Amino acid sequence: MRIFTVILLTFIFFQSLKGEYHTSGSTELQQIASNYRQAMIDTKSDRDPINRILHALIPETEYSDQVVVELHQRYPFNRQLISSYIDSILSDGSWPDINYNDTKRSGWDAKKHADRILELTKFLLSYPSDPLNAAVDSTIFKGLRYWFSTRPVCKNWWYNEIGIPKTFGPAFIMLRDKLTPEDLNGAIAVMDKSRFGRTGQNKVWLAGNVLIKAILTDDHNLAKEARDSILSEITTGQPEGIKDDWSFHQHGPQQQFGNYGLAFLNEMSFYSRLFAGTSFALSPQQQSVVNNLFAKGYRWIIWKGYMDINALDRQLFHNAPIHKGLAVGNDAGMLRAGSSDADLSVIDDFMNDNFLSSSSSGISSFTGHKHFGESDMTIHRAPRWMASVKMASLRVIGTELVNEDNLKGFYMADGATYVYRRGDEYLNVFPLWDWRKIPGTTSYDTTLPVPQPSGYGDHVRNNSNFVGGVTDGRTGMTAMILDRDKVNARKSWIFTDDMIVCLGAGIASDTTLSLATTIEQKIRRGNLLMRSGSTWLPVEGRKECSGTGLRFYHDSICYILPGPADCVAITGKRTGRWSDFMGSYTPAEVSGEVAELYIPHHRDSVAAYQYIILPDVSSDQAASFPIGSVRIIRNDSSVQAAEINGIVYITAYRPDTVAITGARQFDISDPGIYMLTPSGDGFAVLSAIPGL
Repeated sequence: MRIFTVILLTFIFFQSLKGEYHTSGSTELQQIASNYRQAMIDTKSDRDPINRILHALIPETEYSDQVVVELHQRYPFNRQLISSYIDSILSDGSWPDINYNDTKRSGWDAKKHADRILELTKFLLSYPSDPLNAAVDSTIFKGLRYWFSTRPVCKNWWYNEIGIPKTFGPAFIMLRDKLTPEDLNGAIAVMDKSRFGRTGQNKVWLAGNVLIKAILTDDHNLAKEARDSILSEITTGQPEGIKDDWSFHQHGPQQQFGNYGLAFLNEMSFYSRLFAGTSFALSPQQQSVVNNLFAKGYRWIIWKGYMDINALDRQLFHNAPIHKGLAVGNDAGMLRAGSSDADLSVIDDFMNDNFLSSSSSGISSFTGHKHFGESDMTIHRAPRWMASVKMASLRVIGTELVNEDNLKGFYMADGATYVYRRGDEYLNVFPLWDWRKIPGTTSYDTTLPVPQPSGYGDHVRNNSNFVGGVTDGRTGMTAMILDRDKVNARKSWIFTDDMIVCLGAGIASDTTLSLATTIEQKIRRGNLLMRSGSTWLPVEGRKECSGTGLRFYHDSICYILPGPADCVAITGKRTGRWSDFMGSYTPAEVSGEVAELYIPHHRDSVAAYQYIILPDVSSDQAASFPIGSVRIIRNDSSVQAAEINGIVYITAYRPDTVAITGARQFDISDPGIYMLTPSGDGFAVLSAIPGL
């Protein structure tokens, strides 16, 4: 009897502990659900500087980018649109303007149904006393029950397992107290499409959807498992995800700053805020990793609120640099909840540089030079301008074509070079581009169709590992051997706060096609000018130029070809279609003006080039710039070297001896990239990557 009593009391004791744990866990999930609801409502706040900028932009009419989807959820409620959803919904709960049988893999039309449900739900909770709410409530549940009964399916797994549950999920949390048992079963069936699995950002999305299911079902253990799965990706050094240089990879060794990486930063910033004040909160180490991804990764690629084109990856959508820049600004705001004072200072500086009134001064407080070695990408930030170079190698995939995104981006990692002052220099230029003449690249000078990347990028790997960059933190040199698509070239870039020096040598192809190196191709703003004698003359149409010391000037940037050279300058109106390179868009012609400069290379000889870019100069400064201040020491297939402001920059493609001045020389036994400064009878090495 005594033994039975002890067993019974022990059982009651542990059951009571279990009950206390469940109650505590339930309370915590209720807090997280409350945080979730508040986060959804806060996205409409007009006090948020990101929202103020966004609200001044015309909303997109066609989009499939998840970043744009979530940004559009931040626009002020359009009562006319809300009313139209109410008035147009059919008796079965569908909307007549949505194609529920759409077969597109990107921009799936049926997802609009989920987007509308979420928008209506946010309206319902944001304005609980609004006269429209009875009709809004009825419309929401009509729409939900239509989806629960018909269960539309997309040909692209991402929508079924991630996109649809991710959109409906927040609505389910906000509506939890209104769901009937049948509605709750329908909601859980939607969320059941998401299971733990996959890698990188896809893994985070899936686990986030499982978290929503756990909140709906009050399952603390499942919520904890989902939280652990989400936060397990907050680490560096893995094959995919955050790299040690603070770039981000997905779909193999491929830079994905603007696509999966941005989604990752969005999600982790959101969870940093969502879990704050609970046992689910990020650990100090995890919070530090996310803040470093922002500060040491994303901060480099945003200029005046615009994301660098080289960071967009395959997502070349309309207004993409603006939307993705705003998304990073929003992430910075969400990171405040878990940030240290030092992190908050970085966030404040970032916001001031990009989104607040001080950003209009034109001077950035964040300057320097960084080479993302694990992603073959270089960024240079001067006080008044920024530039980037994107490359590829046997180690790093350059780009990809997925779901008809990036149909013409074959050359986008062949040394693509963009220069920014305002940030909008290349905004929406893509439909007007000659895609074989991406700035900075060397490719075929032909009107033949551009090849298409295949799969997740193996077709666009560069067949060389001689790709890299060095820096002293202030200036730097980047170089690559280009070997793909039967084109070979040695390409180097030198960056100082005054200029970019671009060198090319050993340029050849074993085809019968001619080659060209593109200096610039961007939106025309004002005249493209060519220096003739002591005056600047406008270029209209196409002009073929030859000479020594050719100078061009456009939009406060000067382009100088210091040696004997041929150059083609083009201006004029062009037309094109977004659907030609992004399959989700409706075919519709757009037009605009483009300014273009390129260097043609003759088929019958191994070619070379050299040109200097002077960003942010007046036309008088462009005219008077002393070419002799840049001393090109060598530019051949063995060595590219120049001296600027007392620093010698060398790319050595094979062992060699470089004569610097007089009897002073530098012996190179290991091919690589070197920055030197004279020291005594020799040189001090400021930075070097030998053994490339």
